[in-house]
Amino acid sequence: MKNILVPIGSSSNAKNTLQYAIDFAKDMNANVFVFRAFSVTAKAGAMINIDSIIAREQVASVKAVVDQVDTKGIDVKIISAKGGVIDSLDVLNKEIGIDLVIVGQRPNDLQESFFLGRTSGSLVKQTNIPVLIIPEGYIFQPIKKVLTAIKSGIITKKNAVLPLEKIVTTFEANMHLLQVKTKKFTPKDLEISRELESLKTGYSTSENATLFQGVLEHLNTHNPDVICVFRRKRGFFKKLWEQNTIKKADFESRVPLLVLKGAE
Repeated sequence: MKNILVPIGSSSNAKNTLQYAIDFAKDMNANVFVFRAFSVTAKAGAMINIDSIIAREQVASVKAVVDQVDTKGIDVKIISAKGGVIDSLDVLNKEIGIDLVIVGQRPNDLQESFFLGRTSGSLVKQTNIPVLIIPEGYIFQPIKKVLTAIKSGIITKKNAVLPLEKIVTTFEANMHLLQVKTKKFTPKDLEISRELESLKTGYSTSENATLFQGVLEHLNTHNPDVICVFRRKRGFFKKLWEQNTIKKADFESRVPLLVLKGAE
């Protein structure tokens, strides 16, 4: 894991998210890129160089946040780009290669009933890059316990498990694999990929209507530092695809949530 991207906006939690990302990157020996996208609505008579002016303003705004955190000696690079977050992310990924996106839960103007805002929700929904979602006010601590929740143990996407493997090996963490058997569970789902099998230090099953309910049932038992799930077309976030915002009634996590893509 070499490059970590941290999209930040005007949220009061931006400083906390960035500090977590820096602390995490320090242990992972990774680079940190702080990113903000901007858009400009063209108007008659507008200055020709308005894009460059706004870009400088965005960089200055992000730098103000960077100046408030302890960079731990890491050279934090600031990037601004015109356009949407997802499109800009795709371009950046092609240019520098992004191994992980670390993002906060939601902006200031979103109701307390929501778990994820539009930016973080759209990243989970639309990108194939691993995303680590940090709860509001969460302070970094070495990751000693990971709870990985799955329905099917079959992972078809190449290198999908690499971020989880890097976390487990770097922090020497215990990884408990929880398999939730829902109504559509099949015997084939019991097959566990070699990558997951090699990482797990414990295994248990649960019968629930949804994977989320299975996680809730075992959350206090395992008390993890990170929850890991796999994003599939018909998996954990199936009912969340319609909207970029995600309500707490659909999902909530009090610890960082690592979302990986499990299928092509």
